[in-house]
Amino acid sequence: MFEVLCYGDSNTWGFDPARRERFSGAQRWPGVLQKTLGAGYHVIEEGLGGRTTVWEDPIEGHKNGKEYLIPCLATHSPLDLVIIMLGTNDLKYRFSVTAQDIAAGAGILVDIVNKSGTPKNAKTPRVLLLAPPPLGKLTELKEMFEGGQEKSRRFSKHFKAVADMYGCQFFDSSTVIKSSDIDGIHLEKEAHQQLGRAVAREVKRILK
Repeated sequence: MFEVLCYGDSNTWGFDPARRERFSGAQRWPGVLQKTLGAGYHVIEEGLGGRTTVWEDPIEGHKNGKEYLIPCLATHSPLDLVIIMLGTNDLKYRFSVTAQDIAAGAGILVDIVNKSGTPKNAKTPRVLLLAPPPLGKLTELKEMFEGGQEKSRRFSKHFKAVADMYGCQFFDSSTVIKSSDIDGIHLEKEAHQQLGRAVAREVKRILK
């Protein structure tokens, strides 16, 4: 049984921008991933709305992805693969960081996994780093994410460079999905389906 951890934000948690509720387990991309992979794989969901890569949120609090990752890895150990999709919340104007710095923050998380160690087969988990899709048309969140659209369009390049630096696997989610124009941030149901199926292909390639 391969153990696969999905570590992300509200797009991993499954926030539905249309109904402003949570998608069902079968609709969320980790659930689609589990169904597509089938027997022999166990997919663990670790999504939190507002989660950043490494930044402390002075308004929402308790959203630092770096701080929770270490105990999270220990909780679910042993793991075969950790899938990381974070960076969208780092685009909030309150953080005022560049796309390159956001990718570097994701790299810190990759490095933590690389150094985590696990009893299983005396090796650490593999890592699949996903570049989040660029922001869509911002509506009520326009001011909160001011300047974020342009930065997010540079995610693919910088996240790929970070993946190369830390020697992990990489997938650009924008090749299969886009952010909803309902709020510009979250994924609609079909995007969850597409992402789950695409990531399943990557997982099978990595863990073959």
